[in-house]
Amino acid sequence: MKLHLLDIIVLIAYLVTMIAIGFVVRKKAGQNKESYLLGGKSLPWYFLGLSNASGMFDISGTMWMVTLAFVYGLKSLWLPWLWPVFNQVFLMMYLSVWLRRSNVTTGAEWMTTRFGTKKDSSLAQWIIVAFAILSCLGFLAYGFVGLGKFVEIFIPWESVQPYIPFTVAPEYVPHFYGIIFTLISVIYAILGGMRSIVLADVVQYLIMTVAAVAVAIIAMNELSGHTLSVPDGWYNPFFGKNMGLDWSQIIADVNEKIKSDGFEPFSLFFTLMLIKGVLASLAGPAPNYDMQKLLSTRSPKDAAKMSGFVSVILLPTRYLMIIGFAVLGLLYFDQLDLRTAAGGIDFERILPSSINSFVPAGLMGLLLAGLLAAFIGTFAGTLNAAQAYIVNDIYLKYVNKNASDKKVTAITYFVGILVVLVSIVMGFFAGNVNDILQWIVGALYGGYIAANVLKWHWWRFNAGGFFWGMVVGIIAALIFPYIFTGVPLYSWPLLFLISLAASVAGTYLSKPTDISVLKSFYRTVKPWGFWKPVLIEVQKDDPSFEPNKNFGRDMFNVVLGIIGQCCLTLLPMYFVLSMKLPLVVTILILTLIIMILKKTWWNKLEN
Repeated sequence: MKLHLLDIIVLIAYLVTMIAIGFVVRKKAGQNKESYLLGGKSLPWYFLGLSNASGMFDISGTMWMVTLAFVYGLKSLWLPWLWPVFNQVFLMMYLSVWLRRSNVTTGAEWMTTRFGTKKDSSLAQWIIVAFAILSCLGFLAYGFVGLGKFVEIFIPWESVQPYIPFTVAPEYVPHFYGIIFTLISVIYAILGGMRSIVLADVVQYLIMTVAAVAVAIIAMNELSGHTLSVPDGWYNPFFGKNMGLDWSQIIADVNEKIKSDGFEPFSLFFTLMLIKGVLASLAGPAPNYDMQKLLSTRSPKDAAKMSGFVSVILLPTRYLMIIGFAVLGLLYFDQLDLRTAAGGIDFERILPSSINSFVPAGLMGLLLAGLLAAFIGTFAGTLNAAQAYIVNDIYLKYVNKNASDKKVTAITYFVGILVVLVSIVMGFFAGNVNDILQWIVGALYGGYIAANVLKWHWWRFNAGGFFWGMVVGIIAALIFPYIFTGVPLYSWPLLFLISLAASVAGTYLSKPTDISVLKSFYRTVKPWGFWKPVLIEVQKDDPSFEPNKNFGRDMFNVVLGIIGQCCLTLLPMYFVLSMKLPLVVTILILTLIIMILKKTWWNKLEN
């Protein structure tokens, strides 16, 4: 395809705006470590929520979800629980408050508040630092390559080559584009830190919202007077033992896609997905940009509001775009270029092919700017998280404890550039190390859940248990692909049990955490769970101290929140598909949930 002049002007205006933001906030961001890494903990919660939502509006995920909506219809509602998308509900209801009460800079620093400063605690901090840095590098490398491949679809190399004074081998064209657009994010992310990232993300979210609404309007206009050719059950979000979708008389290739996805029998898959999702949510946020933005809020109350705001502004907007492209793909399937060189159908091409076919000039530039913004925003947020861990938990702790603010700013700039260079080098070898990096990312998160659930909810759990639970879980996850084939979710329960056993064994084979550390943590964070021995000791010092008795209320709110999140997902789908009765029923259910949560959550928020 060829971009029109208006599209190019829109893209350039967006990129210039991003760079300008970095220069505008540079001075304020450089005041001290907290100002750079956490925005001085002074940014409004709604800006941070917009920023987080913008960072989650990624291209790879959106392309995947368009494919899911095309193939599974309204049943695609459930499949993002693989991430799990409802972890934001757990954060909203209580975990964001717990995390922000610790008043730390990074997840590794949080380990000190939970486990103290002795040798075992250092092991726990090092494993979480390694986890954070390695996962950040992996995400940056693949974001770099993915960005380049996406740009290549819309800006063919043959249209650029005449203006470049050197040649680039075809296999490295995505890397060339990746470097160019990565530099944009590097400039504003490194210059302005968290402040510039949040401001840029707010701009990016506004662009994505306009683009999503436009795509939905185009789809509704095209759908008017037509009927989608889809199998029975496609319009129904509910399911039985299986999804029960038969495409054989419509698009036979879709049945092969369903078979290769491995989601059937769906009732079993859904059960495992739900269990894993709940446990992953109980573990709290991973040490990435999501956690850093929670730590950047002004107060624990604001942290909870931020997490709740993410779902409200992300899901309706994103699903307007997702169902819009899915509808266009279904209406004009035969006209879209979805065939691969091998002759098969790549359903993930529905998004770029639909943009190419149906989006007019000007709007295409805006849409591409928004989709590029999603890549760049995620890249910038991940970069900031990597800087935070390296500077705060390595440099300031082990290299130069008394570094001046000016020195810290300079080191942060240097670390940012170094991290980007390493991720670019990894990106150049991505074709060869793809499987290895996928294992690493999968292993890290495979070993993360058990230890991180226990750290919040069990008083006896200590740094030794955390270290061995993480290490054994990661090693097991690295080995599992050689032992178990097929869908990883089916072998996950065994992986979790292995990590859980290592966590418990490591706990009892090492000394308990100092009671003074536990008392300080319990008084400050006030978690519910198995904390009675610590509560007794705290009440000896302060008989008036009241434990957290909100488990029942928090879990009730979580259930309501998940149902509400499902409603927020279905609303734009029903709207674009003109399903009036389901739309009205969903609005009524959502209204009732909002009224209840106003009393059981919003009015109960406290710092």
